[in-house]
Parts: sequence; structure tokens; C-alpha cells
Amino acid sequence: MVFGKIEYLNLLPFYVFIKRYAKSTRHQMSLQYKKGVPSKINRDFSARRIDAAFISSITARGCRAAPLGIIARKEVLSVLLIPGEKAIEDSASATSNVLAKVLGMRGEVIIGDNALRLYLTGSEVDDLAKIWHERYGLPFVFALLCHHNHHQQMDGLSRTFLRQRHKIPQYLLQKASAQTGIAPKDILHYLEFISYEVDRKALKGLKKFWRLSDTL
Repeated sequence: MVFGKIEYLNLLPFYVFIKRYAKSTRHQMSLQYKKGVPSKINRDFSARRIDAAFISSITARGCRAAPLGIIARKEVLSVLLIPGEKAIEDSASATSNVLAKVLGMRGEVIIGDNALRLYLTGSEVDDLAKIWHERYGLPFVFALLCHHNHHQQMDGLSRTFLRQRHKIPQYLLQKASAQTGIAPKDILHYLEFISYEVDRKALKGLKKFWRLSDTL
């Protein structure tokens, strides 16, 4: 299986889990990774160069998806808007650029670890997921775990992930900190804002976003 890998901190618990899961005696999985930012992974998935990946929610409609996603129940800290007169999109993003438009907000969109670093400086920025929640009272779903095949495998993997508590080994936390320039304590704090279960309320928020995006 070729898995699209987005190396942002919000998926660190999932990649720690899947590495163990793939090696377990009960769940033998042969995994290869194709890395990229969300916009590139979306294109690779559409072209079937990868079998499964967390696909941006704006492009995931109609795709076969497991009950797993990247979800902000309220704020997210890593999808930000620097207010300004000119609308500037983040080329790495798909969903977040549309979210800014849905919310009627202008400025520069910045996502991922770059956004988290900016947030941690205390800069004047808007958290787009927070504004979404304040306006609609719903979680915001940034991505869904989509797959072209291996349906039972992916659904089982998702259910197992959601049942478990996820502790990141200290050596992997230190490695992530060195790669991103973000302190371990700040990584752990950030991950408290990330949810992965696509429950009924998250699905309601996702469908709301799809309907609003259709009006743009």
C-alpha cells in the first residue's frame, strides 16, 4: 500500500500508531510512503499514485473515507489568517484557503507547522477554526482518511486507532521538535486541540462547510 504522508505535527500520533500497527503480527501491512504537503497529496490521490491518505475535506467529497480525519473541535492553532486587505492563499493548502473565503475573511492564509510557529510568537492572527466554531457552533473537519482500496483494512485500522490512547515516545517527540523548531511541550499542548474521530457533530460541520463552499 502506498500511503500519502503529510509531515505536519497534527498527524504525529497517527504515524506513531501506524508504524506499530503495520508491524504487528496480526496486521501485516506493507507500507510505502509518498510525502508531500496537502495540496500535492490531493493531486497524487486523485491520480491514483497513492492508495490512501488524509485528503483535504474540500476535495474529499465523493471519496471512500474511513471514520478518521483531522478535526478542530474549537480552535486549532495551525490554520491562521494574517489580516490584510489582499487575499493571499497558502499554496500548500486546499481546504483552509476555501475556509477563509467561506468566512468572508481577507488576509494571508498560513497552515501547518509554519502557522503553529507563528502562533507561538504571539503575533496578531486569526484562528480560522475558532472563528468557524464561534459562527456555527460546529467542529471543523480539515481532512478525511480516504482510500481507493483496502477498505476493510483501512476501516479496521481507523477503529483501532480511535480506541487507543496515544503516547508519543520521548525520542520521537525530540526528533519532531528538532525538525520543526517547536518545543516538545508546545507540540504536546498543540495536539490537545486536534481530534481524529469523525463523529456525528464533525460530520454535520463537514456537510455545512461543503454546502457553504458550493455558494462561492
